[in-house]
Amino acid sequence: MPGSSLIPFHRVLIATAIVFCAGLAWWMFSMSGEGGSTPYSLLGAIFAILAVVLAIYLWNLRRVLGYRDEDSERGTRD
Repeated sequence: MPGSSLIPFHRVLIATAIVFCAGLAWWMFSMSGEGGSTPYSLLGAIFAILAVVLAIYLWNLRRVLGYRDEDSERGTRD
């Protein structure tokens, strides 16, 4: 298919990863609160940071892939 792109699939995949990481971080933090376990807190912090990094990546995806603002209006790429 000419002009087809994997960018929409990539966006869905990244959004799914963000939800997964945020949910796992929440779960790890809730488990650390019950027993006061440091490994759960550490895992929660790592996955929370990963969720934020992925959200920033998703927000800047067009720039990361090398698209310019003019290209989005025309639908072309460098």
